[in-house]
Amino acid sequence: MAEDGINSFMTGPDEAGRFGIFGGRFVSETLMPLILELEERYDFAKTDPSFWAEMDDLWKHYVGRPSPLYHAERLTAHLGGAKIYMKRDELNHTGAHKINNVLGQIILARRMGKTRIIAETGAGQHGVATATVCAKFGLKCVVYMGAHDVERQAPNVFRMKLLGAEVIPVTSGRGTLKDAMNDALRDWVTNVRDTFYCIGTVAGPHPYPAMVRDFQSIIGKEVRWQLAEQEGEGRLPDTVIAAIGGGSNAMGLFYPFLDDPSVRIIGVEAGGKGVDDRMQHCASLTGGRPGVLHGNRTYLLQDPDGQILEGFSISAGLDYPGIGPEHAWLHDTGRAEYVSITDAEALEAFQLSCRLEGIIPALEPSHALAHVMKIAPGLPKDHIIVMNMCGRGDKDIFTVAKHLGVDMKV
Repeated sequence: MAEDGINSFMTGPDEAGRFGIFGGRFVSETLMPLILELEERYDFAKTDPSFWAEMDDLWKHYVGRPSPLYHAERLTAHLGGAKIYMKRDELNHTGAHKINNVLGQIILARRMGKTRIIAETGAGQHGVATATVCAKFGLKCVVYMGAHDVERQAPNVFRMKLLGAEVIPVTSGRGTLKDAMNDALRDWVTNVRDTFYCIGTVAGPHPYPAMVRDFQSIIGKEVRWQLAEQEGEGRLPDTVIAAIGGGSNAMGLFYPFLDDPSVRIIGVEAGGKGVDDRMQHCASLTGGRPGVLHGNRTYLLQDPDGQILEGFSISAGLDYPGIGPEHAWLHDTGRAEYVSITDAEALEAFQLSCRLEGIIPALEPSHALAHVMKIAPGLPKDHIIVMNMCGRGDKDIFTVAKHLGVDMKV
């Protein structure tokens, strides 16, 4: 039973856009009319059959959904415990889950008459997805990306430029995802008339956290019927696991199972160099406390004066000092568990997936896989774990090579 009078974990947020004490709308007066219009348009779209018909057609014929639910037999045998399935969203067009949400937002943007799309990106996958859909529909695309991430995600920067996007390196702060989102919000305030801000995660002011979650929930909805096909009617996962930066791939997997008490839900944050190592991590639910950032109230890494800390992770997509407000709420209510995985553990999982399953994962889902490696051996063989393989690893091979001391020059 959820808190604050909400009888189902799947009915949030409330009318004020809050999940318990988290979420809400903390934006400037300039942006408030845009936010309210977006909420109105999305509320209408949710009940509009033509909207979902367009989404379903593009998900199937453009993105390639449904993505497979894959039984990782060799990994299961190697770990010697629970049966492990991977939800293969890295096989989507553009190589990650991000396009599930981008399609929905850009269809809304077109219905609102917007001709210019801006986005923030960390690992580059949201930027690539946004640039891709903008190219398809002939829209101008501007992507803000931290200068540090531009360096470590060079393949995705080139892909965005090939797709016609303008990529703007952000040099403020440490030059990562937080700073990119700051500059994207500044752009939006300046260009309110023709611009739509396509947020890539379940953060930001209401209605973004719920809207992004709803578009990404196609992941968990597919898992429900796919697992029933493979394991028998009515069979649910015993455990679902996903990595969390802002948390969109995780909410996409978790949301359809929130009201199934038999399903254990585990989110995996970026532990960086260790959660006790001078904030050299991005585990906001472990080392943070509630505060306001990017238009919503949630758990944040901050100093005693309330200044937002930079955080650290080998993974550009998890390198964010906060978490989506619904995750904060699920944490406080106890419906979901949140753990952290270090860079070293994620690198070990990355290599194991390559060797045993022939799947090169992104560093983001490598964190989730690392936690699977921790818990699976101690679980019975009839226990089913589903982890979200939310991105492919071609974007990360240079980062991995550097950390493993491998010379990429031939």
